[in-house]
Amino acid sequence: MSLNLELARHNMVEQQVRTWDVLSARVLAVLGEVRREDFVAPAHRSLAFADLALPLAQGEFMMKPVIEGRVLQALDLKATDNVLEIGTGSGFLTACMARLAASVTSVEQHADIAGAARARLSTAGIANADIVVSEAVHGFDPKREFDAVVITGAVFAVPEKFRRWLKPGGRLFVVEGESPAQRARLVTRTGDSRYTNEGLFETDLPYLTNAAPPHSFSL
Repeated sequence: MSLNLELARHNMVEQQVRTWDVLSARVLAVLGEVRREDFVAPAHRSLAFADLALPLAQGEFMMKPVIEGRVLQALDLKATDNVLEIGTGSGFLTACMARLAASVTSVEQHADIAGAARARLSTAGIANADIVVSEAVHGFDPKREFDAVVITGAVFAVPEKFRRWLKPGGRLFVVEGESPAQRARLVTRTGDSRYTNEGLFETDLPYLTNAAPPHSFSL
């Protein structure tokens, strides 16, 4: 193992993620254990630990490490949780959640991105994550509820169907609003038709397909 890689990984966790108010020991540990460099394109391997959103195929992006840390901390995943992820991307966040939870079902609309993520997860020894190829806003129906739902692309407004995928007590992480003034939120289902909505931090992510503002084009 390259000493430089391990130093870069340590610095990512301690100097980027931790300093952005990610203090969960479990989250910091999993970000240090999953080999992020194996989930980026070979051309960007040297930037795997940088504070950057790295490009993927099909015009998609891998979230910054600090955002991934805040997502994991907000969800506070338990070892018994079943997780739904909308937007597999590189598969790195998928792998981290799979280490923290019982299972992850991840939905990716691009077959080539899904295939690459499956290969990376297999190489990493992740056996409790399943990737489904589907468009999420209009095309996907899991026909079940989850303990946690993660939306890795922004939405102008949270589709009601996303909330219905939560079990009572379940948590939904989503970035909502109009770019560049979007806000990350944690939605918790507290009853049959009752939800709480907690603002977490401001950020700016590309929109999920079919979830952009009416006057904008989705990426």
